[in-house]
Amino acid sequence: MPANDHLVIFDTTLRDGEQSPGATMTKAEKLRIARILEKLRVDVIEAGFAIASQGDFEAVKSIAESIKESTVCSLARALDKDIDRAAEAIRPAERGRIHTFIATSPIHMQYKLQMQPDDVVDQAVRSVRRARSHVDDVEFSCEDAGRSELDFLCRIIEAAIKAGATTINIPDTVGYAIPEQFGETIRQLLNRVPNADKAVFSVHCHNDLGLAVANSLAAVSSGARQVECTINGLGERAGNASLEELVMAVRTRQDLYTIDTRVDAQHIVPASRLVSTITGFPVQPNKAIVGANAFAHESGIHQDGVLKHRETYEIMRAQDVGWHTNSLVLGKHSGRNAFRSRLLELGIQFETETELNEAFTRFKALADLKHEIFDEDLQAIASDTRQKEEDGRYGLVTMQVCSETGVIPRARLTLLVDGREHKVEAEGSGPVDATFKAIESLVDSGCNLQLYSVNNITSGTDAQGEVTVRLERGGRIVNGIGADTDIIIASAKAYIEALNLISRGGVRQHPQGADV
Repeated sequence: MPANDHLVIFDTTLRDGEQSPGATMTKAEKLRIARILEKLRVDVIEAGFAIASQGDFEAVKSIAESIKESTVCSLARALDKDIDRAAEAIRPAERGRIHTFIATSPIHMQYKLQMQPDDVVDQAVRSVRRARSHVDDVEFSCEDAGRSELDFLCRIIEAAIKAGATTINIPDTVGYAIPEQFGETIRQLLNRVPNADKAVFSVHCHNDLGLAVANSLAAVSSGARQVECTINGLGERAGNASLEELVMAVRTRQDLYTIDTRVDAQHIVPASRLVSTITGFPVQPNKAIVGANAFAHESGIHQDGVLKHRETYEIMRAQDVGWHTNSLVLGKHSGRNAFRSRLLELGIQFETETELNEAFTRFKALADLKHEIFDEDLQAIASDTRQKEEDGRYGLVTMQVCSETGVIPRARLTLLVDGREHKVEAEGSGPVDATFKAIESLVDSGCNLQLYSVNNITSGTDAQGEVTVRLERGGRIVNGIGADTDIIIASAKAYIEALNLISRGGVRQHPQGADV
């Protein structure tokens, strides 16, 4: 029987989280996130959908080669080619898992799969058996289980376990479930499936009604022993159940939950910041656990209570989830070894000495502008360095912007295009608008600007600004991110990075949108 001594945390930030429009990550970025997930002591890391693209395959394989403490998983449709590709990608892993799925709701079987229920069961069994021929750890998911018929779920789950599935996942794929009803579904499945004791039951809840965490916790109360979640709740549409909220809810309310996770919660805030930096999806200030205001107290009554006894208004310690890491770590007199050591502590590891030297040069330049260098600054430096090292058609050489009261703003830029320098200039309604128009006057990308967002990386007027630019062209959406103490330069970097992502082309296959 599978061990039920703890609640298994299955993180799918690198797979489902990446399916958020514009959240596509490079292999190096995925590896950085995987490393901090390993430090978090996440049980299972779903590294990607190996057959979706060559890039996805290489990312999964790279993570499988690097991660030693967590199980590395790849998603696969109930198709031989998907399963074999997933098996190839995770082969280097110390512990590998294949996660295969097929839709089980009437609406999906009729309209998406165009298959009869008997055929769906047969295909599920074949896919599980094939996956078991590669690995011992096989997870089977009933896609859209939240709208599936209970009798059919019992039938297909029993068959999947008999075929060799060791984990059975019940996804609320479209966020339709209500906690009381979802919890009862899990309870019924555990009671009615004859061989339910031979597998760990899992849930994967989406947040379309804002109930992903509540539904997951209801399932845990009913006997589920794995929850699938993402850092910051990143994911399809309204996102997934948030890892930080699930972990801390279970840990804080041990009077209700007789089981706990193995997560090292002190890495929660650093993980949240890293994912936010890489994806360009900022964390809202009032986000539970990881938001900037999560442990802030404005009310005089609250402040007075906390000063007298913390637990009057705080049910968790900020230090327990990693907020104590928000402190000065390095300064302008710090040396290369101190810089390298701090990066390793943050889970940042460069592939080459050239990249490290470039990052150190950027650090020294920033230290001349800022008296205090924080962990968030180092994360931004690392991301910016990797963006520069990756091949791209476009680059920023020099930039001059004029913004004056009563004068139309004008931007003059020297851009690198395919290795050649070009000088461009344009006017705009503001300095950022002028900058973007100047770039477009040369590249004529045909992109639509969908989002322009500015966030401060740390506090203070000397803080680096982090800009996210989301571009769309031909249905492909990308996020470009740029950071600098000058927000106009950060904006240009972000726009250019987005253009480089667009120019690389390649549309990533969507696992749930593909016909089985």
